[in-house]
Amino acid sequence: MPTALHSVFMDLLRLTAWLVLLAAIFVPIERLFALRPRKLLRAGLWEDIGLYFLSGLVPTLVLAAPMAALIAVSHHMLPDAYFAWIEEQPLALRLIVSFVIGEIGFYWGHRWTHEVPLLWRFHAVHHRPDGLDWLVNTRAHPVDLVFVRLCGLTPLYLLGLAHSGGDGNLPAILVVIIGTVWGFFIHANIGWRLGWLEHVIASPRFHHWHHSRRDHINRNYASMLPPVDRLFGTHYLPKKDWPAEYGVSE
Repeated sequence: MPTALHSVFMDLLRLTAWLVLLAAIFVPIERLFALRPRKLLRAGLWEDIGLYFLSGLVPTLVLAAPMAALIAVSHHMLPDAYFAWIEEQPLALRLIVSFVIGEIGFYWGHRWTHEVPLLWRFHAVHHRPDGLDWLVNTRAHPVDLVFVRLCGLTPLYLLGLAHSGGDGNLPAILVVIIGTVWGFFIHANIGWRLGWLEHVIASPRFHHWHHSRRDHINRNYASMLPPVDRLFGTHYLPKKDWPAEYGVSE
């Protein structure tokens, strides 16, 4: 089997294994703690599964070249002593800083997909469902995914927090993996409220308001850190309520 085909085949196997694992986790949880009644074999399920595989394959393939270019640019702009200093910092500190900076990048990428009409045409695919569950997390147009991920990862590579060689790319990898896994949780059809933690880390209720049909669809852009929305004036979270309707008006 040619190398490229073998790589794609292995990626498909990996994504299938993840899909089975995620379903084993979230399907029972949504059955037990459902916020609203929702059929397992619902309308749009197979489309969402197809988009799940696209979202797992396309960004990785498309972003490989831009990330390599960003690494080259950062090494051209920044002195070697700076990269040596970065490498001397504890890995845990580099991961925390990368996570916060990446979250701000993802926030603005996500916000622009709402505010720029051309980008919204692609992002609206994610908002069209009139109900939420865990699989809606990866229901997205490839252009939308690539753009938002590029916004989140670009500052990490330009600042030298992520680069090739050793464990240099680990911060970027973990930022994407943790954000994606958490995304399944905050889209889930579960009626959990996390108390004061909802003001520190994104919860299902926090993100469900972002999917409300009308009033608050332009709020709560952060994927994991609500304080970023507070910082930029887009935070919304009432004490107890959940949105009454989901989807888009058009």
